[in-house]
Amino acid sequence: MKRHEFLRELHKVSANRNYLEIGVNDGRSLHLSRVPSIAIDPAFKVVSELKCDVHLVKATSDDFFARKNPLAHLRSGRHPLRNMRRGRSLTGYWRRTTLDLSFIDGMHLFEYALRDFINVEKHSDWSSVIVLDDMLPRNVDEAARDRHTDAWTGDVYKITEVLTRYRPDLVTVLVDTQPTGQLLVFGADPDNTVLTDKYDEIMAEYLVDDPQKVPEAILERTAAVPPEALLRAGFWNRMVKARNLGLGRSRGWEPLRRAVEQVGVSR
Repeated sequence: MKRHEFLRELHKVSANRNYLEIGVNDGRSLHLSRVPSIAIDPAFKVVSELKCDVHLVKATSDDFFARKNPLAHLRSGRHPLRNMRRGRSLTGYWRRTTLDLSFIDGMHLFEYALRDFINVEKHSDWSSVIVLDDMLPRNVDEAARDRHTDAWTGDVYKITEVLTRYRPDLVTVLVDTQPTGQLLVFGADPDNTVLTDKYDEIMAEYLVDDPQKVPEAILERTAAVPPEALLRAGFWNRMVKARNLGLGRSRGWEPLRRAVEQVGVSR
């Protein structure tokens, strides 16, 4: 399954109410969205028809997230908090705007991808789905930091190991899409600061000169699940229902975590 076909189906099964994309390019992935969206790229050249209410941002992702209210465009989709005992709206109080589905396909260098993930997670929650593209380079040349091939993933594949090592609270699932795979991250926690606190330590270890030492498991895709298996997994409906009910992390995520983890080990 090609990546855009997978993303099209992901929009469906996740029933996302909003969408954020980093790295627009010609707009082929943004074309799939039908919900309020934000798309960020310092040099986008959209040639695909867009069919959503979209805020196109011509900026770097770092600059975008440094704004005071970066998700202001999505506020129209918020709902007032309700007093569960009395069934009344709490005047002046609103749920924090969170991202349902995010797609990170920006600069293909590890440090940029990690910062993008950190920034996206700050605006996500346990029911959000975060997708990182180009996580399965097919050879060492594609994974180089210094691009010298037509197809190029850069060294963003390192994100998988870093999240596994530093954020075991998350569930990560590598997906064997064509041409260069994707990583889905579940269970986001906007209050977790480990990656920010350890950023300099991570950079000191993982930023190395070419050629990159790409693990065989990445090159051979031994840890990746077929996209069809993930899309037909049974947890999606339960996750969407729990999200739409506004359940918190303990009531929403914890009962689902094992089901999502199981998909990642059923290869």
